[in-house]
Amino acid sequence: MRRPTPVPLILASLLAASALTACGGGSGSDSDTVKVSYKQSMDNKVRVMDNYLADMKKQFEKDHPGKKVELVPIKAPDSEYYTKLQQMLRSPKTAPDLVYEDTFLINSDITSGYLKPLDDYLEKWKDWDQFVDTAKAAAKAEDGKTYGVPDGTDTRGLWFSKDIFKKAGLPADWQPKTWDDVLEAARTVKKKVPGTIPLNVYTGKPGGEQSAMQGFEMLLYGTGADPLYDPKQKKWVAGSKGFKDSLKFVETVYKEKLGPEVSDALDPNIGTTVRGSLLPKGKLAINLDGSWLPQDWIEGSGHEWPEWSKELGLAAMPTQNGDAPGKVSMSGGWTWAIPDKASNPDLAFDFIETMQTKENAQKWYIANSGIAVRKDVAEDPEYVKAQPGIKFFTDLVESTHYRPAYPAYPKVSTAIQEAMESVTTGDSSVDEAAKGYDEELESVTDGEVVKK
Repeated sequence: MRRPTPVPLILASLLAASALTACGGGSGSDSDTVKVSYKQSMDNKVRVMDNYLADMKKQFEKDHPGKKVELVPIKAPDSEYYTKLQQMLRSPKTAPDLVYEDTFLINSDITSGYLKPLDDYLEKWKDWDQFVDTAKAAAKAEDGKTYGVPDGTDTRGLWFSKDIFKKAGLPADWQPKTWDDVLEAARTVKKKVPGTIPLNVYTGKPGGEQSAMQGFEMLLYGTGADPLYDPKQKKWVAGSKGFKDSLKFVETVYKEKLGPEVSDALDPNIGTTVRGSLLPKGKLAINLDGSWLPQDWIEGSGHEWPEWSKELGLAAMPTQNGDAPGKVSMSGGWTWAIPDKASNPDLAFDFIETMQTKENAQKWYIANSGIAVRKDVAEDPEYVKAQPGIKFFTDLVESTHYRPAYPAYPKVSTAIQEAMESVTTGDSSVDEAAKGYDEELESVTDGEVVKK
């Protein structure tokens, strides 16, 4: 398997340094100030999180006289955000009081001793009973303790351009039943609507977890057997037919030129380009992506597109051959966690409580195009009708899957991205890429592998 050139040591050092300076120091000794670090959008026009947190800061400071909230945004692509965040968490001098953690990374940070268990706080917080069990489990470690409060979940499916489909002679109510149906629709678009991109499947290492989850795992978990991890044996799966079939799908998309140009597909900012340009300007026919896309199109986002719900259709991603349940989705989400080295953990949890009242949580779900993890919000008619597509993506929760969020997962994800990239560029065949993945899997999981 082709491996990207390693980042030079000097660049890694600069990244670490930038992580520390980005925070303006750690939580420090000011017992009246809670420092909150979060991932800021790479798109200067999209300020959903910034606006929400600014509102929460104002509300918190009003309700807690004498207390202050210092917002510490980290502007970086996903992979760099994780690197910078972990650098910050290592020292009391740089650790903030509250951090925004992707559920896929949280167990890795727990194992590293970077996060504080929240059980003592959660036992006294009556709102915790409103959170659905699957969301609670996403932030629970192997030690049985909970280390984060989820602020929503997500699901994934197929977004498609009704205008391009009409020009291609494809149905406006398109609902593919198999992978072949998806590929055939893309081939039809390529033939009948030249100048457009038929199908986007995120791929390669520059895309980070976006490639692994929106791209590869949406395929792999639709192959029936052969998931990433065997929970009964507590081992990672190697040598599966489903893995090769998923790689073959990715290879087909780029070999047949059904996807973006390879150089564009491997641009770290491809997600921003898809949401901010390709879909709104009618240049992309089918996009395998997440439920949160409309946050880029709402009023005040900088990419306002009020017509999106009329111009885009939604379809569930089918299983490989149409086998039950016929559709597949992946779910993840983010949590608010308190660093082990935080100076003001109590104040940090007070801020979590402010953000996670029913009213504020509902405000966030709607602004962020997120799927509710609070039962009282999910049942609220105002939430259900707040935005087109919410019901479609909420219904996908019934057939969704969650990543095996064990400490080795981030490295497994990187190995998946490398395998995808090698078949996308044509540097490796499917068999070669799968073999390389199996070898890497053996290495990053310390041999905890079962062969299929």
